[in-house]
Formats: sequence, C-alpha cells, structure tokens
Amino acid sequence: MSSQWNDSRPMSPHLQVWRWHPAMASSILHRASAIICYIALIIVAIGILVLATTGRLPLQGLVFSPLGAIGLLVFLWGFLFMAFAQIRHAIWGKGAMMEPEKNNKLSYLMIGGSVVLALILTIVAAGAV
Repeated sequence: MSSQWNDSRPMSPHLQVWRWHPAMASSILHRASAIICYIALIIVAIGILVLATTGRLPLQGLVFSPLGAIGLLVFLWGFLFMAFAQIRHAIWGKGAMMEPEKNNKLSYLMIGGSVVLALILTIVAAGAV
C-alpha cells in the first residue's frame, strides 16, 4: 500500500510537519497528568490497604522526606492540571475561546496556574510555611 504513495508529505501528521503551539503542549500534558494521577491513585490505595491491615504506614520515612514532597508536588500538579483541563473543556463546550490566540492564552494559563498552585500547596503541606 505504501508503495503506491506518491505524495511527498507523510501519510500521517508528525511533529516535523506541525508547528509546536501551546494547545498542543497542553494536550500532551493532559495525557501525562492522567497517567500521573492513575499511578498516584494506585500508590495511595496500596498504602491505605497496608495501613488498614498492619496499622503502619508503608515507607513512612520516604513519604515524609524531600523525595516524598517531590512526589506530592508531581501528583498535585497532575491533579490540578487535569482540573484546569476540565474547566477548559467546559468553556469549549459552550463554544467560547476556540480562536487560536485565546486558546493559546488559555493553555498558558493552565500550565502556569497548575505549576504555581501545586508549588504553593506542596510548600504548605510540607510545613515549610
């Protein structure tokens, strides 16, 4: 089938064809944040099961260490980014902010807002403030 392809363009779009833009980045980050949230949910569920059966929090030293704070930051970012993405989809559902300039601004706000809010919540949760 590909031997009959005589067009110089690729058969499917690729990053070499498309110009990078914020909406594309936010779409990719939305998928990544979903994976992060699923992994975090599995880890928390296993931790709760171990806590319920043994009465001890598994890896307690790791949870309350700087590495645990980084894990919390990553989870919070993923959760907040997914929440902002759902708000964006609700806005799009009403037919608003579909123009490329507004869509790119919304993507920048989602990325920046989720990073800043996750940092603030992690600092507060870690007891640094």
